[in-house]
Amino acid sequence: MKNWLERISNRNNNLRLWQANTMISSTQFRFSSADELQIACARWNGHAPVRGVVQIAHGMGEHIQRYGEFIEALVSAGLTVYGSDHRGHGLTATPTKQFGDFGNGGFDLLVEDMVRLSRIAKDENPNLPFILFGHGMGSFAAQQYVLDHSREIDGLILSGSGALDGLARLATSAPAGSNDLNANFKPARTPFDWLSRDTAAVEAFMNDPLCFELLQPKAFASFLGAASELSDPLRLREIRDDLPIYLFSGWEDPVGQQLEGLALLIHRYEKAGLYDISHDFYKGGRHEMLNEINREEVRERLLAWTASILEGPAYGPRSSIAA
Repeated sequence: MKNWLERISNRNNNLRLWQANTMISSTQFRFSSADELQIACARWNGHAPVRGVVQIAHGMGEHIQRYGEFIEALVSAGLTVYGSDHRGHGLTATPTKQFGDFGNGGFDLLVEDMVRLSRIAKDENPNLPFILFGHGMGSFAAQQYVLDHSREIDGLILSGSGALDGLARLATSAPAGSNDLNANFKPARTPFDWLSRDTAAVEAFMNDPLCFELLQPKAFASFLGAASELSDPLRLREIRDDLPIYLFSGWEDPVGQQLEGLALLIHRYEKAGLYDISHDFYKGGRHEMLNEINREEVRERLLAWTASILEGPAYGPRSSIAA
């Protein structure tokens, strides 16, 4: 019992130290979800003059505070940033310790939480361009978000994304206990080599008291259950055809199935009539391009696309493959 209490105490001490040292200043707040869960959120005010708003939807097993460098770049570019810890993640999960658990509302309610935060952000920043950014699991949530709400945003950024139905097939066919995401990186130094070539970034994830590896089985099934809707041609046609979309990914990202899933996603969007689709794919890059060894180049390209949305003229479909 004494050892167990010591581990809990050390975890809480590490969490307090981590929160004090890893983020630029923000305004913390919460809102009540439809099931009354309190969603932990934060706002970072852009440097004046504020040019727009970006909402970040983080990935699986992480939390919004991991995006500090990226948020600082956005804020410096005059963008006010909003983000939340998804249900089952970060400070939203901390009071109950239910990490990886979406609750009875499942993945659908996670997406609705994002919609609620968007409305808060837009109410507080009327008449400013609004861009939704999603990474990993958050990118699939953003894919679902735009099926019904594409007219409420001015641009969509998908990081570390792909075709969820392809991932679902891989996940359901994988042997129990296997780590398919790390399969292409053997011999692996850690179970998380698939995240980034930057070993410091991988170590930071592993040592982060709010990061974890897997969703709870029910939550994971709910997440994969969104695959059919995200690939439905009729639903995809409900996205406004002039929505600017920017995708960026590493060539070696297993979530994007080494670009195969991204190529399929782009094909589906184009077949649905969307025409303002741009992308940057990075040779050698893995899942977290914002934490990769060439992260500065990645941010620069992303901010250039964002600036084009804020300035009005269409960025125009474009593609790039970076070394």
